[in-house]
Amino acid sequence: MDRIVYPCPVLLWCIRAELPEPLRAHISDLGTSRTTPRGNSACVSTVSTFHDNQQPLQPSARSLAPTSSVELWRRPISPKIQTSLRPEIAAIMAPAGNIHIPPVSPVDPGPLYTDFFQQQVAKQRNNNYHSTSLRNMVAASVNRTALHPGGVQPGKGHTELEEELHEHAHIDYDRVAIIANPAVPALYEDALVYETGTAITSSGALTAYSGAKTGRSPSDKRIVKEESSENEIWWGPVNKPMTPDVWRINRERAVDYLNTRNRIYVIDGFAGWDERYRISVRVVCARAYHALFMRNMLIRPSQEELKHFHPDYVIYNAGSFPANRFTEGMTSATSVAINFAEKEMVILGTEYAGEMKKGVFTVLFYEMPVKHNVLTLHSSANEGENGDVTVFFGLSGTGKTTLSADPKRALIGDDEHCWTDRGVFNIEGGCYAKCIGLSAEKEPDIFNAIRFGSVLENVVFDPISRVVDYDDCTLTENTRCAYPIEYIENAKIPCLSEKHPSNIILLTCDARGVLPPISKLTTEQTMFHFISGYTSKMAGTEDGVTEPQATFSSCFAQPFLALHPMRYATMLAEKISQHKANAWLLNTGWVGAGATTGGKRCPLKYTRAILDAIHNGSLNEVEYETYEVFNLHVPKSCPGVPSELLNPRNSWTATTNFKDEVNKLAVLFNENFAKYADQATKEVIAAGPVPQ
Repeated sequence: MDRIVYPCPVLLWCIRAELPEPLRAHISDLGTSRTTPRGNSACVSTVSTFHDNQQPLQPSARSLAPTSSVELWRRPISPKIQTSLRPEIAAIMAPAGNIHIPPVSPVDPGPLYTDFFQQQVAKQRNNNYHSTSLRNMVAASVNRTALHPGGVQPGKGHTELEEELHEHAHIDYDRVAIIANPAVPALYEDALVYETGTAITSSGALTAYSGAKTGRSPSDKRIVKEESSENEIWWGPVNKPMTPDVWRINRERAVDYLNTRNRIYVIDGFAGWDERYRISVRVVCARAYHALFMRNMLIRPSQEELKHFHPDYVIYNAGSFPANRFTEGMTSATSVAINFAEKEMVILGTEYAGEMKKGVFTVLFYEMPVKHNVLTLHSSANEGENGDVTVFFGLSGTGKTTLSADPKRALIGDDEHCWTDRGVFNIEGGCYAKCIGLSAEKEPDIFNAIRFGSVLENVVFDPISRVVDYDDCTLTENTRCAYPIEYIENAKIPCLSEKHPSNIILLTCDARGVLPPISKLTTEQTMFHFISGYTSKMAGTEDGVTEPQATFSSCFAQPFLALHPMRYATMLAEKISQHKANAWLLNTGWVGAGATTGGKRCPLKYTRAILDAIHNGSLNEVEYETYEVFNLHVPKSCPGVPSELLNPRNSWTATTNFKDEVNKLAVLFNENFAKYADQATKEVIAAGPVPQ
């Protein structure tokens, strides 16, 4: 029997308004019967908004409104009505039909920065309507890739990867769709369909929201205390111990959560471009955004490598589900734990994607020095046309990513490296750049890398044009973008160099304005400042930090260290001496005064001019003077930089006494270094500041 399909109540109303009275009554009566879709009986197929792994809602037929879930109505028509209906329907369906469907005004989402969550709910209502029946039809007749969840049918044979997850983690592969190494477009689709807060920006990048946590949670980092690594780990506030029993509880909690999902994602990749030292990493997560993030940050295997891929380390990311804060040793509902014996990592209670990246980094801080005598560095690196390599040490927000992205030099990597007996190699397959204040004029390489395949985190964008406002920090100061390193036009791929660094640059961001923009260091001074790791903690890089704070982070990487800082410092000094590298202290912080007393951030153009002088050797030819208290060697001139900026005393404009401010910082340096003095040589201790 022929049927007429009315797509929604709004269309029913429009059609009824133009039909004869007998037909109006017939249409008004639609929806009074709700029977199962069998034979010729009427049926109702419901389309509803649902998030992630929730089942579609089943709203009452009489409760529907234009803002409710849309329903597709089908009802058999009697022959009498059918005969009288055909001409009218023909007229309605004709191109010149006189039906007028009133335009539906879009819901004004309001400014994104005023009510982000409300906008996402409205967006979800307006955009994420999916029919169960239509999804099944698409899966059966269109989507045969087995990549999109609609095309995945669990329980019909299992791959080797699924068997491994089932055997080692008890993942229920008969209930959960395991989506292994999907393509970027498939991850886009899933993120948009299942995850609140996602959108495609005007540049083509996917933007995602990480929830309540928009930065790392270093106080929740745990290392499992077990025999194989117990004597190597630097125990203390950085690496808090976790018992094996608590580890098992957290791991099972994470796996149980993953087993409640309708779909999970698996991303396989490598950490380390040097095949002699790289480790294989598998990420198991519940969010497409996390999967795309790690697909960008790990080194992507070839199809042939994926066929024979077996992980050295596995990350179970159940960050949407909290840890049990009453479990022994837990300080909150967040837990980021690493087990070096089991070679696994478990994340609970935080959806901030950077936890996965830095977890892998901690693994390399342990594996490389202990097992291979290779130095792991929290640094960026680039290479000049002549093959000269420069390494930039520094904490998040000090300029590693920005300064290493130099159009005149090939980028090796922007954040994590290892220094071997042959040269340096990048650990990652992508870059993780801060986006606050980003512009095409200041940082064109990074700006142009934000395109299809990139992941923007916690940025604010115009709800109509989808243009990102990189100056808006309403959600967080720590706005980020993760993109594959090949998106940088002058990236060096493979990301490694067989030449040893000729310049070592220790980056700091001095919020007090008393450190010179550039200083040349002796080997002993390099060790002192490397162990000290002074900077100002940049707003947003850690949870709860909203303004710059003076801090010391040993090796410029304290939150990620696995071993005692002196082990890394000793290795660095040996390599600097062996390869005769120049060492510099580069301050990208404030000049003229402190951050709260009228100072200004050192202009990027001056910092780049200093780097150019280092790379072309001209800074080795100028005259130097000794900077008081810190005994640093400061150039009197530098091409492209005002000479008064090179010595903080000459550019000081604050009302506070300059000498007092310098001495205050010197005291802080010495108090901090006292923690390591028992393992330092006399020469290194003497290389520190001397308050006057």
